[in-house]
Amino acid sequence: MKTLLKILLGIVGVLAILAIGGVIYLNSAYPDVGEAPDITVERTPDRIARGEYLAMHVSMCIDCHSERDYARYAAPVKSGTHGQGGELFGEQMGLPGNFYASNLTPANLGEWTDGELYRAITSGVGRDGRPLFPIMPYTHYGKMTREDIYSIIAYLRTLEPIEHDVPASEAAFPMSLIMRTIPREPEHAEAIPSTDDLVAYGGYMINAAGCAECHTPMEKGEFIEGMKYAGGMEFPLPGGTVRAMNITLDTETGIGGWTEEMFVQRFRSYADSVYAEPQLGPRDFNTIMPWRMYAGMTDEDLRAIYAYLKSEVKPVKNAVVRYTPAK
Repeated sequence: MKTLLKILLGIVGVLAILAIGGVIYLNSAYPDVGEAPDITVERTPDRIARGEYLAMHVSMCIDCHSERDYARYAAPVKSGTHGQGGELFGEQMGLPGNFYASNLTPANLGEWTDGELYRAITSGVGRDGRPLFPIMPYTHYGKMTREDIYSIIAYLRTLEPIEHDVPASEAAFPMSLIMRTIPREPEHAEAIPSTDDLVAYGGYMINAAGCAECHTPMEKGEFIEGMKYAGGMEFPLPGGTVRAMNITLDTETGIGGWTEEMFVQRFRSYADSVYAEPQLGPRDFNTIMPWRMYAGMTDEDLRAIYAYLKSEVKPVKNAVVRYTPAK
């Protein structure tokens, strides 16, 4: 019996040593994306304009990194909070931890170099070398052109500084270790596809917009295979739970009955302030979809995204209950 006990204790000891060694290795070897590059982004008017378009209406940097008014439809960004951060993406959404959008204004990023900001956006590594949880879709941004990323950086540098303390993000174990292996070096598109090839151009834009991040259901922090763009991801709101809609072109449960014009007009209609002005009741339907910001996308970009969904995305039958009021 004593011999067996010694053997068991020895096995436990070896396993403990291996576990500790594994933790030390992950913390010392990852994230493995190298140092932030030594770059200086020239803030030209064209870059700032392009960056504003991307950050405000496509890649949604400002939507996630501002304070939103959930008492109004589609939770528009509150005036005076653009880029201040603080939005919580946490365990109530099924995520493995609590992650806060950082302050993107010069009040926080003023000491960051352009290279450090570039690395965070495209590779998911912060200034201090720690990994960022991919609720910020850096794996998508790393596939955009380098010039588009430079444009976003140029625009962020123009934001009004806002002093706003944001809580530190904290991943639950074991994600706190796993996420160290997720950051990767960017694989930039060499150029934005020509609009003559609407499907390829739409593929670029739908990636830049990160549509898959909200419209693909997840399980234990991972996207469910075969369900890309099929909807169902849950987002708890003050009045209830909203679920992302199925945007595959399934005719019964998705948008298969929509024409290109219907798709474009769905976005364009939210440019009218009437959708944001009325105060909602505590159990009224609401959505986290930033319609007011996406309404600023050009018709050409919206048509391209529709063309990509129609041609490249497999229709998936997945009926989604869009909203469940709180009890």
